[in-house]
Amino acid sequence: MKIAVVGTGYVGLVTGTCLAETGNDVLCIDIDQEKVNKMQNGEVPIYEPHLDVLFERNIKANRLRFSTSLEEGLEHGDIIFLALPTPEDEDGSADLKYILGVADNIGKLIKDYKVIVDKSTVPVGTSDKVKAAIAKHAKVEFDVVSNPEFLREGFAVDDFLKPERIVVGSSSERATKLMEKLYKPYVRSGNPIIIMDEKSAELTKYASNSFLAAKITFMNEIANFCEKVGADVDKVRIGMGTDSRIGKRFLFPGIGYGGSCFPKDVKALHKSGQENNYNFKILDAVINVNARQKLVLIPKIENHFNNDLKGKNIAVWGLAFKPETDDIREAPSLYMIDQLLSQGCNIKAFDPEAMPNVKRKLGDKITFADNMYDTLENADALVISTEWSIFRTPNFSKMKDLMKGHTIFDGRNLYEVNEVQNEGFKYISIGR
Repeated sequence: MKIAVVGTGYVGLVTGTCLAETGNDVLCIDIDQEKVNKMQNGEVPIYEPHLDVLFERNIKANRLRFSTSLEEGLEHGDIIFLALPTPEDEDGSADLKYILGVADNIGKLIKDYKVIVDKSTVPVGTSDKVKAAIAKHAKVEFDVVSNPEFLREGFAVDDFLKPERIVVGSSSERATKLMEKLYKPYVRSGNPIIIMDEKSAELTKYASNSFLAAKITFMNEIANFCEKVGADVDKVRIGMGTDSRIGKRFLFPGIGYGGSCFPKDVKALHKSGQENNYNFKILDAVINVNARQKLVLIPKIENHFNNDLKGKNIAVWGLAFKPETDDIREAPSLYMIDQLLSQGCNIKAFDPEAMPNVKRKLGDKITFADNMYDTLENADALVISTEWSIFRTPNFSKMKDLMKGHTIFDGRNLYEVNEVQNEGFKYISIGR
């Protein structure tokens, strides 16, 4: 099938590349000429495991191409995916200017029947707005479909190629048949393509992400309470997770969630509720608790140093909001670093992928190390903020030799408490 993907951010690039991988002829559209040139030369603009292999293979096979021309994309594709940014507006709502702007241009350029697919995460009712924007100028038939993505950063390629489910919001039999044909290769093992109305599909994405954010936040509250009463959150987590009604996933406590999805989507659903005269009280709590949780280690650090952090050398392991990505959007590490800098600390950090992005944001406010151990030289303490696998089995003897102070503040509970204490460290984690 011939596909056009408008927007080559995280969702658009993974979508376009994975659709090409099953034999489709994909043209990706982006207004950034420099970015398009780089992609045409085989340069992947984001870090995502396994994406580079598929990207290179499909470019060589001429199944994956790039352009800055929306008109060319419309001429090429039978199905047009809109994978455009929906940034958080000042009031927490999703800003639809990019999607509606492209929809308006599609209406002016469309020459024959197309299925327009909202792939971006959008508020309930967006498909109606896209339809209206296109219809304002269009002189031919078209359909608008909602097809939210459920891609986890770090696992996006696998999630796309082997989805648990595919949600399609469509009120058109013609469009539905095309979408089922497109996705048939991805559900051969029997996982469902779920057809529903457009508004339900739009809400499914927001509801899913908000529920997971609430699950994470609840466990963070339990972890904080464990510290008050002397319980061990790891044991509580295992006891809860073996209940099939609850499940094991998203029960790991830490320093809050970040990234491009959960913070934005929770706030957008909360705002949508307000716009429809409904108050999501649970989401109020999720937003507030998560904001506090990102800084939950700071009082522990202050207490350890008797509220005198000026001149202290703090090593930071992990900058991305989660492992296997270079995404630093809403990353807890950045909130902690801001607090530590404001109190006069010297920060030296390492992350396997995210350092270039942090350097663009913070410049020379902090120092960046070439490897995880270089951060530790003369450090008064180590703060762990991202659970990269390379941090899981460190050489504690080497760490002890390098560090001036032998204290670890672990925001991701990577180690067993007794193990680290037996190595001669003071070990402060979450909920234990």
